[in-house]
Amino acid sequence: MYETSRDALRERALVLDAADRLADKRKLFALDEGVYLDGNSLGALPLHVPARVQDVLTRQWGELRIRSWDESGWWTAPERIGDRIAPLVGAAAGQIVVSDSTSVNVFKAVVAAGRLAGEGRDEILVDATTFPTDGYIAASAARLTGHRIVPLAPADVPAALGPRTAAVLLNHVDYRAGRLHDLPGLTAAVHAAGAVAVWDLCHSAGALPVGLDEHRVDLAVGCTYKYLNGGPGSPAYLYVAERHQAAFDSPLPGWNSHAEPFAMTPEYTPAEGSVRGRVGTPDIVSMLALEAALDVWDGVAVEDVRAKSLALTDFFLECVEAYAPAGRVTSLTPVAHAERGSQVALRCAGAEPVMRRLIERGVVGDLRRTDVLRFGFTPLYTGFADAERAAAVLAEVLAGTPAA
Repeated sequence: MYETSRDALRERALVLDAADRLADKRKLFALDEGVYLDGNSLGALPLHVPARVQDVLTRQWGELRIRSWDESGWWTAPERIGDRIAPLVGAAAGQIVVSDSTSVNVFKAVVAAGRLAGEGRDEILVDATTFPTDGYIAASAARLTGHRIVPLAPADVPAALGPRTAAVLLNHVDYRAGRLHDLPGLTAAVHAAGAVAVWDLCHSAGALPVGLDEHRVDLAVGCTYKYLNGGPGSPAYLYVAERHQAAFDSPLPGWNSHAEPFAMTPEYTPAEGSVRGRVGTPDIVSMLALEAALDVWDGVAVEDVRAKSLALTDFFLECVEAYAPAGRVTSLTPVAHAERGSQVALRCAGAEPVMRRLIERGVVGDLRRTDVLRFGFTPLYTGFADAERAAAVLAEVLAGTPAA
């Protein structure tokens, strides 16, 4: 029965891969014969990036040296690359600056949001299920600004909003379970209460449409090393809606965000536009590696990425249900497409040894202790045959691994 079922699902995988309009993108990445399902932690390397980085090192830095700030466009890289990310998150040009880490940008955004909200609002609502660093940063920002942190589940945000709410910090996709939160609805509720909406897009940018401008998000942050494939430690980005840029008051004013950075005046005068999100000297090598990596998005519609993501995760869950020993894994990932990101999270007793054996067998995912297996599906390079193979190997590993 198992073999019959597997033969049918393998055949379907081949048919689906043959019809995949994004299939040609896979050849742009450095991948081996294994199944890589950890792009929600670190995206695969686009093959052309090393040569571009080599040019940055040998020609731009090695030969041109200081001249590259002008001649190689180093100085304008944060805004230029921000404009390349903008279409992937539904933003017009001039609203995203690439700089610093996600954590630093969360701090900028939360403090600035509190300042935008004005007097009399002393509460910052924070997603209690968020990636821990967001909570740590928000709590520190609140201590510094005299706000009170209110942690709660995203679904409970509308009922908690009120005249004391200054800002709300939410994750678009839950990093653990892969649940997609209602960005349009929650943003509208935050605005109805007179507060400022701040979104963390780390697990959604490059995996699904975001619609920052369409849904009137105020501020947003995100990393670039997951679905955007920018490389380990690649710089993050900060979105400041155009309507807020004149009032955006960064808590980290630096010479790079000064209206006249080379005037070296003791008084700080902020630059216009998204440049206000800059702080210090940009990390040029990793930033230009990211710029090169974004080439793989040329000609790609985010809507096609989303359609394939949902089809892949549906198919993987179907295969897991067909193959896995009864009762060994339970999906934490929502069934409803409107509530799902681009990963599948499976609750599994003994998750750590199971994932270790999966990786030994060439199926690379990751885990969240103590009992969650995570599998990230990156539509630019993950295929349906990958999903079927991963589910089959998982079933074999589970059959040979005692439940903890």
